[in-house]
This record gives sequence, structure tokens and C-alpha cells, in this order.
Amino acid sequence: RELFAEFAAELNDPEQRRLYEEEVAALERERGVEVRFVHPTPGFVLRTSQEGSRRCYINVCSNALMGEPRSRAERGGQRWELPYSLAPGREELRPAGRRRLLYDVVFHPAALRLAARSARFRRLLCDTALDAVESQCGVRLDRNNATVLRGVSYKGVPQAPVIRSPLPGGPPKPPDDGESPLPPF
Repeated sequence: RELFAEFAAELNDPEQRRLYEEEVAALERERGVEVRFVHPTPGFVLRTSQEGSRRCYINVCSNALMGEPRSRAERGGQRWELPYSLAPGREELRPAGRRRLLYDVVFHPAALRLAARSARFRRLLCDTALDAVESQCGVRLDRNNATVLRGVSYKGVPQAPVIRSPLPGGPPKPPDDGESPLPPF
């Protein structure tokens, strides 16, 4: 128990988390990949159900690493471009012992500011979040009964997904000093 409590405390320590993220970024850089952690800033929560039976929550969050929303005028209105990041869905245990499904959809902070000022833009953001979960996770959500929870900005424990992008030039070549006991790949 003591070891588990020590491990849990270490996971919650911000300094340990920062060190972990630095080590992961360095390891991925050696592989030729740039890694950026997307720490979600709470926005609002959509409550709906998945496949008509399981309750699920979509955390609509923000992070400055996402692209800003852009609009372009079209005949009859505007077409919006809303870049987002979708973290894989996860199950968490509620205090009552029941499980709940959680999804995090992360937009740029400007998108959440626009949603706070305009009910129509908030509906667009909600529809985009629902579309993202359905298309990327292969599930069917109840759109008719999806509601924004009042007074709740985030459900569950925040997790930081990762954005990976290849570094220019690919992975660095290992030094060939002839002393490696392993054959070349």
C-alpha cells in the first residue's frame, strides 16, 4: 500500500510530470519525431449517450497549440474551419461504482471565446465535437438529447494527449563507430 500511495503521489506531482514529458520528448526526438503535449483547459461538458444505452460525456476544452478558427464567406453564410484534437475515449469509475465514458475534444481558446458570446457558434462547436467523436471513435451518439451541463467545466481527470509530427530530415543516423555488437538494420 505504501508503495502504491508513493506512486500515486509521484504521478500527481507537477515536477515529476514535467520531467516525464521532457524525457518522452527527448526519446521521440531521437526517433525523428517532435512531440507536443496538449494540456486541456476546461471549457464546458456535453452529456449524451452512446449507442442509446451508455451515458457519456464530451469535455470541450481549449489549448493554444490548436489552430485558430477561421471563417470564409460563402453564398448564404460562412464556412468555418475548426481545427481540433481528439483524445482517445476512456472509461472512469464514478464514486457510486458505475462507469462513465469520457472524451476530450480540444479546440483553440478563441473558439471557446466565440462560443461563449454566440449561441449559434456554441451549437457549431458542439456539433463539431459530436462529429469528431462519432467519426474517429466509430460510435453512435444520441444527438437529440445531447445537452450542455450547467456549472460543469470538466468531467474526470484531465489527461494530456500528444501531437506527434515528423522532424525535417527524419531520425538522426546513429554513429557508426564499428563497435556495435548488433548487425545493422
